[in-house]
Amino acid sequence: MMTLERKDSARSLQVNVVSDDSVIVAGYASVFGIEDKGGDVVMAGAYARALNALKANGGGVKMLWQHDATQPIGEWDTVNEDAHGLFVSGRLLTDVAKAREAAALLGAGAIDGLSIGYRTVTASKNAKGQRMLSDLELWEVSLVTFPMLPEARVTAKSEGLPLLGSCAYAEALRRAQQQLAT
Repeated sequence: MMTLERKDSARSLQVNVVSDDSVIVAGYASVFGIEDKGGDVVMAGAYARALNALKANGGGVKMLWQHDATQPIGEWDTVNEDAHGLFVSGRLLTDVAKAREAAALLGAGAIDGLSIGYRTVTASKNAKGQRMLSDLELWEVSLVTFPMLPEARVTAKSEGLPLLGSCAYAEALRRAQQQLAT
């Protein structure tokens, strides 16, 4: 039986509400070269093979709520490695009740993390006893309450849209929820 590992890795998640009431989330789901609370370090390039395979097969990385496979809440439109880590950007699907709840919690600052769900393909131990993860099969990126790697910061990318402050965001979210309720 294959075990899916999870790695919570980001905090201070910010969101955008765009004109069609979509809620955009973006940031780094994984940061390279930093030891997490479990003693693991994700190495640069660890996702390359998996991302290439997903692209070749027309697959994607799932957006889940708290690593619960029964609660998909959106779609990741962008999942890319860069020199800093694994950057993700996507949309909460506001037709889904849990996604609306997630948007409200994000807007209030009650949750602020991202976490990866993966299977280790290749890893080694260094002299400090850290597990150096060099090849990971990425399955999902979740919005979570408690990130594993507090040093990893999530940055919001507006894709040309202005970032809303928390008060403006809360008001826009209330309007969107009212529209969805009618």
